[in-house]
Amino acid sequence: MKIARLFIAGLALAGLTAAAGAGTLDDITKRGELRVAVQTQGPPFSLVGAAGERTGSSVELAELMAKEMGVKITFLDFDWDGLIPALLSGKADLLVADMTPTLARGMKVAFTKPYMYTGSTVFTKADSKFKTTEDCKAKGTKIAVLLGATGEKEAKNAFPDADIKSYKGGGPLLLDAVNNGQADCGVNDVSAVKGQSTAYPAGSFTIMPDLLSKEPLAFATRYDEPDLLVWMNLFLDQVSIDGRLQKNLDYWVNSDAWKKDH
Repeated sequence: MKIARLFIAGLALAGLTAAAGAGTLDDITKRGELRVAVQTQGPPFSLVGAAGERTGSSVELAELMAKEMGVKITFLDFDWDGLIPALLSGKADLLVADMTPTLARGMKVAFTKPYMYTGSTVFTKADSKFKTTEDCKAKGTKIAVLLGATGEKEAKNAFPDADIKSYKGGGPLLLDAVNNGQADCGVNDVSAVKGQSTAYPAGSFTIMPDLLSKEPLAFATRYDEPDLLVWMNLFLDQVSIDGRLQKNLDYWVNSDAWKKDH
């Protein structure tokens, strides 16, 4: 009986060891492909360039990940509110976007350490009567936000008397809504607003200097992919040390130099 118990325990231990060794990184290596969920249109983090190529700050960082892994990369395009469901469904191995690791999102997906910090800002059409963030607090002000984004929650808190209009899709929808007069003001990540507003003639929008929040941005994977999460954090450490991360952010986020190339 004792020998039988030891045999069963040995089988269980062997099974656990085998399971521990068969992680997501092994799957990606065997598949020869890293599947990455990105936002359909969310410059400067993800966009389709003039030549039809998928590019952007997050996209280039994901390409670096695949290069370091020695595998090819496949990008899967989703609207903002479809990113996390795509990851949870197993369609993608990881998610790269300008996403804030909130506690609510952290109940669903596992976030990496932050790779940069940003915040939500308010913007209006340049000739608008709304000149300051305080002006946008007027009762009935129509404020455009992205469905499911942190800016949606922040706008509701900052502008309790406003008419919050949630749009399903990407940040350019908010700029379009404000430009077309469907909304008086918009609220979105300041990096996204600055990057996406370059698609319009210079001076089309007024971007308020004050931020509604200071937020980290991070990438995400599933909680059943602990090996991939550890590797992604190691990757972020490495590209921070060797300067590749700062070079990426300086080109894509801290300037509009990318626009002439894409």
